[in-house]
Amino acid sequence: MKLINSDCILAMKEMPDNSVDSIVTDPPYELGFMGKSWDSTGIANSVEMWSEALRVLKHGGHLIAFSGSRTYHRMAVAIEDAGFEIRDQIMWVYGSGFPKSHNIGKKVDGWDGWGTALKPAHEPIVLARKPVIKTIANNVLEFGTGGLNIDASRVSGEPVPINKLQNWSGFGQEIRPDYEQEINNAGRFPANFIHDGLETEWAKFFYCAKANKTDRNEGVANNHPTVKPTELMRYLVRMVTPPNGTVLDPFMGSGSTGKACAYEGFDFIGIDQSKEYVDIARARIEFALHREDTKEDELPF
Repeated sequence: MKLINSDCILAMKEMPDNSVDSIVTDPPYELGFMGKSWDSTGIANSVEMWSEALRVLKHGGHLIAFSGSRTYHRMAVAIEDAGFEIRDQIMWVYGSGFPKSHNIGKKVDGWDGWGTALKPAHEPIVLARKPVIKTIANNVLEFGTGGLNIDASRVSGEPVPINKLQNWSGFGQEIRPDYEQEINNAGRFPANFIHDGLETEWAKFFYCAKANKTDRNEGVANNHPTVKPTELMRYLVRMVTPPNGTVLDPFMGSGSTGKACAYEGFDFIGIDQSKEYVDIARARIEFALHREDTKEDELPF
C-alpha cells in the first residue's frame, strides 16, 4: 500500500509507463460541494490529468471513475479525449439522496408546489479501457489486462440459465436448434446497474447501500464528505483488476478504494493533495489490513 500526499498530475508523472493494472477512483464532481475548494478546480475534466492516467495504466487496463449527474459528460469527454475507449456507463442508484430544491412558492405568489431541482438518486460511473495491443488474447498474455472478471462479479442468488436462446428463430434463421440450456450456479451476469436495496425485481442486480457510520469511521474519525461504501469499491476493484494486480486511485480522499484493495488482496497506490485525508486513508486501510473479526473466506490471501 503506497499513499502519496501530492498533486495527482505531479505524482503520476513520477510513475513509469504501463505500471498499474487498473484505476478505480472517485474524482471531484466539480460542483463546489459543501463549499469544498477541491470540488471546483476542473481537475476531473482535465485531459492532461487523464492522459497521465492513461500512460501509467497497462494496455487493456480498465478505468472506473465516479461522477455527478450534472457533470458526468464533461469528465467522460475528457477521458475519451485523453485516449481511453469508453466501454460503458455504470449506474449506482439509491433512494437516500437529499432534495436540494428551493420552494418557489415561498417567494412568488401562485407558485405553490413549484421547485428548482429533482432529488438525486443516482451517480453515473465511467467504465473505460486503455486500447489493447493487437487482440484481447494477445493483450492478456502480454500484460495480464484487457478483460473484466465476470464470474467474480456475478450477483449471488438462485441459479439462473446461462442462455435463454433455445430453438429461437429470427431474421429467417434458426439459432442453435440443438442447444441445451445450462444452469450457472455462480449467479447472474453482472450488469451496468448497481442499487441500494430496492426489493423484488432489483434483486437480480448488485446491491450496495451508501457508506454508513461504521464503514466511514473504522480505524479513525472520518470527516470526508463523500465517502464511498467499501463493499461497492470491493466489487468494482474485483471486477477490473487481475489477481495480484495493482490499483491506482489518483483521487484517494479518505481511502475507500485502498480499504477495498486491502480486503481483496490487491496492491494499491493512492494519491491525494490533502495531508489530512491521506492520514485518514492510512488509518482506514491499516484497520482493514489488521482487523481481527474478518472471516476466513474474506481474507485477502
